[in-house]
Amino acid sequence: MSKTAIVTDSNSGISPEEAGRLGVYLLPMPFFIDETLYFEGETLSQEEFFSAQRAGLDITTSQPTPGDVLSVWDRALEEAGELVYIPMSSALSGSCATAKALAGDYDGRVCVADNLRISATQRQSVLDALALAEGGLSAAEICAELERTAMDASIYISVDTLKYLKRGGRVTAAAAALGSALNLKPVLTIDGGKLDALGLERGMAAAKRRMLDAVERDLERRFAGRGDAWVAAAYSCTAAQAGEWSDEIRARFGSRYCGYIAPLALSISCHTGPGAYGVGVITSGLCGGGPPPTL
Repeated sequence: MSKTAIVTDSNSGISPEEAGRLGVYLLPMPFFIDETLYFEGETLSQEEFFSAQRAGLDITTSQPTPGDVLSVWDRALEEAGELVYIPMSSALSGSCATAKALAGDYDGRVCVADNLRISATQRQSVLDALALAEGGLSAAEICAELERTAMDASIYISVDTLKYLKRGGRVTAAAAALGSALNLKPVLTIDGGKLDALGLERGMAAAKRRMLDAVERDLERRFAGRGDAWVAAAYSCTAAQAGEWSDEIRARFGSRYCGYIAPLALSISCHTGPGAYGVGVITSGLCGGGPPPTL
């Protein structure tokens, strides 16, 4: 038994169906809605989540319980000699630290990679881990590589309303009211796992341009000369709006857009609300020089 299994959580944007196709073990993230427990992708769909959010219900995120984490690990280890667990960034949740503590009871068979990612960038880490495992690397070697390349990605997000950032304590009530009155759209960045403000723009069209300009700068400067840097996208808007967003990105970046666009992880959507647009850069040097699979 020498196979290395890859385990991640639903913050990666990987659905149960995609996990099955990839051969990845998936831990669904828990949420409480009016004190009732739900699991992303299992008992809570994107549509149900946003319906509850628009209705003003109390929604809170939670770490997976140790029992739920261990259950997925034990299932993976029934078929593999060891595993790599890729949770959401430690800068956004304590679940990574909890997992590292739990891994100590597995005599080196479980390695937890804290590569400071979420959403499409975390998904790319999963794809990289699969490629490394297929190449014969051990769980410890895969973790070391994922943490070495942790900063080789970027994410930009713009939200339609400041209401949910206000609820999460990220902006004051006064700032939210002023922003709404002036139709200001914040542009946020997740770099190294931390959610920070990049700026404010008047209207979503301007916010989208700000994000695409930031991605272009990343490609020209931060990832200059790297043929393995690709643009990917995410959203919490409608499917029609997501299609338009995908068209805008393709028009701007052409073949540098890998075509991957998926719903934002619900842990992010708790803060952004519906109507958010995301875009960023992922690197995929382990995918044979071409863009990562969109699945």
